[in-house]
Amino acid sequence: MFKPFQTAAVLGAGVMGTQIAAHLANAGLTVHLLDLPAKTGNKNDLVEAAFKKARKQSPPIFFTEKTARRIILGNFNDHFDRLAQVDWVIEAVVENLNIKQQLMQRLESVIREDAIVSTNTSGLPIHAIAQRQSESFRKRFLGTHFFNPPRYLKLLEAIPTADTDPQVLKRMQWFGQVYLGKGVVFAKDTPNFIANRIGMYATMLGLKAWTEQGYSIEEIDTLTGTLVGRPKSATFRTADLVGLDTLLYVTENLYPAIPNDESRDVFRVPEVMRKLVSTGTLGAKTGQGFYKKQSGEILSLNPVTLVYESAKPLNLGNVEALSKLPDLGDRLRALYQDRDRAGAFFRQTMLKILGYSARRIPEIADSPADVDRAMRWGFGWELGPFEIWDVLGFETVLTDMRAVDILIPEWIEIMHRNSASSFYWNDQYVYELGRSNELHYIPLEIPADEMKLETVKADPQRTLWHNPEAALLDLGDGIVLYEFRSKGNTLSLKVVDGLDEVLKLLETRDDFKGLVIGNDSPHFSGGANLAEMGVLAQSGNFDALDNLIVQFQTILQRIRYASKPIVAAIQGRVLGGGCELVMACPHVVAAAETYIGLVELGVGLIPGAGGIMRTVARVTERAASESPSHIQPFLRAAFETIAMAKVSSSAAEAQEIGFLPLTARIVMNGDRRLSVAKAEALHLSQIGYTPPPEQNSIMVLGQPARAALEHAAYVFQQGGFASEYDRYLAGRLAYVMTGGELSAPALVHENYLLQLERETFLPLLSQPKTQERIVHMLKTKKPLRN
Repeated sequence: MFKPFQTAAVLGAGVMGTQIAAHLANAGLTVHLLDLPAKTGNKNDLVEAAFKKARKQSPPIFFTEKTARRIILGNFNDHFDRLAQVDWVIEAVVENLNIKQQLMQRLESVIREDAIVSTNTSGLPIHAIAQRQSESFRKRFLGTHFFNPPRYLKLLEAIPTADTDPQVLKRMQWFGQVYLGKGVVFAKDTPNFIANRIGMYATMLGLKAWTEQGYSIEEIDTLTGTLVGRPKSATFRTADLVGLDTLLYVTENLYPAIPNDESRDVFRVPEVMRKLVSTGTLGAKTGQGFYKKQSGEILSLNPVTLVYESAKPLNLGNVEALSKLPDLGDRLRALYQDRDRAGAFFRQTMLKILGYSARRIPEIADSPADVDRAMRWGFGWELGPFEIWDVLGFETVLTDMRAVDILIPEWIEIMHRNSASSFYWNDQYVYELGRSNELHYIPLEIPADEMKLETVKADPQRTLWHNPEAALLDLGDGIVLYEFRSKGNTLSLKVVDGLDEVLKLLETRDDFKGLVIGNDSPHFSGGANLAEMGVLAQSGNFDALDNLIVQFQTILQRIRYASKPIVAAIQGRVLGGGCELVMACPHVVAAAETYIGLVELGVGLIPGAGGIMRTVARVTERAASESPSHIQPFLRAAFETIAMAKVSSSAAEAQEIGFLPLTARIVMNGDRRLSVAKAEALHLSQIGYTPPPEQNSIMVLGQPARAALEHAAYVFQQGGFASEYDRYLAGRLAYVMTGGELSAPALVHENYLLQLERETFLPLLSQPKTQERIVHMLKTKKPLRN
């Protein structure tokens, strides 16, 4: 087992340097962030200004404000000696080879003999940066190319040189996966490595289709976005976000660096790009790029006149019908066969991308799997190039490439002669070009400490129970997994009924030692099924609604006090009823990127399944004593959080807010959450599990505190932050949080607050404005402030 890094230094406080430092701090490291000294005044002025700017970035680069305190600022003159104590040094200074080489020489004279040094460069040869250093230094040197923004993008390209010690590379892979939450791909020391080489090629094809083939910006973004399993920002919105100047810089540096690339003419920058950059039209940071928002309308650039124009109707045939196909593979195959302009664009660009990706092996990587991972993790593609090739059909694509004279590399021809029909086999093996140029299937790498439990539902032998929207799966060792399968992972009637059935099984089967509640979707749960609740409310069936709420409250109480350990394994959005479910679970494993909140007021309701009760209980626990003066500040903060439907920006912030217990285990790599949750449940079972005690004495503050909270809601309304109905809902929330009609502070049983929640929740469903909010949310996926 390798030793994790505890301290690190980032040299260079530019955009990437500050963000890399922030992510290392998120991972729990103490980080020294150093930059050049200021020429006059405070020597730390430059690094302090850069850090101050970084802390204001949106989305935030730190998990919490406290996280930022792990970074220690300094300058190269006064604080370089600090590097003698760090485990890992990351160089992120200006892209100048001579400057980087001089920095390496200075580093070697200071750092420990076991410290690892890496560079984040993407424009210079990795090996050249350390070529003047000793053999010992070169063994501990490699490239670590983070993708921007490092906190949110999963890809980390690790680039060894010929001198890099294999154990150093393995340690970096292990640390990157487990502690930084990265998907680590080994890239070769070639220009732009893997993801940017393929990604820039795809981007330039889009630009050429705009300037040379008559496709509009809107048409190209339609055909390179979610329709084909890529991010919504597609080609041109992504370019605006990245910055046209950055795009120009990358392509202008790439073109001369790849003289032997048979397709390098694709990287010739269109003249329109140079004109835009020369006039300061740089994208989102200047308010206009390929797109421009004007008077509430999104305009796009005409490539000939360079005038911003209103979007014209798409001339893409039946692409709207294709977009409604739920399965990505079906959409891709249908689009590939389409005979209209949409199909022509997709076939032309995709055949070129697939051919180019194949020709870059073994130049940039040995394995198709590494290319696919890089594009999924770095560019947000749902499927990488070779996975798309498999979906479209190996033989089909190969035949069509030949028909349009696309150059096919020899290793693909060998695959064909060997009668291979897929780059992947049985989801466990990938076809790879070995070092001796032999082609064969090899196992897909699964890091030793990770268990690929997220795919367990695909094995019918592991299914113990199921209904149309949920299932119970055997994870082995007596631990079972309850998995939501409803649309949006909502807590539908079938999901709630399934929980009831599963809890009965957990209680009665001796071979079940513990339960994990989780799924392998991007988001844990969108909350209650509003459509089902809306139908019951509009039909006036309030008895059924009351029964549903009672059932859900009862189930969450059973989860809380179960005799066997129950662990929630969560990730992504955890909203409303999903948050209440997690708050009920006595043990939680959360992916670092978990966004959790009680958002019911956004749809005209209040939490009704224990969310308020548990919030008030945690408020009391956090206060120094049960004195109202000690509790009141915490209560007001919790009230404002729920009233404003605030959602945490990370799992760490969720702990600060109170949605997650301080004992929750936070994993940087969300893919590990199920394996960690299983280990947690098994450990709790083995040591002798005891459920938490019943909460029979929760302090509520009564009408005086309620008046204070209602006044706070009034101030929010007067300040324009809340509507009149928001204020009314906040009043209902305050009523429950302070104990209803109690005139003074009192200790109450948790069941008292649960009943208050239920009695206050139900009448809100009959309110016209609540029903308007529910309908609006179902139609637009956005809250209505009526």
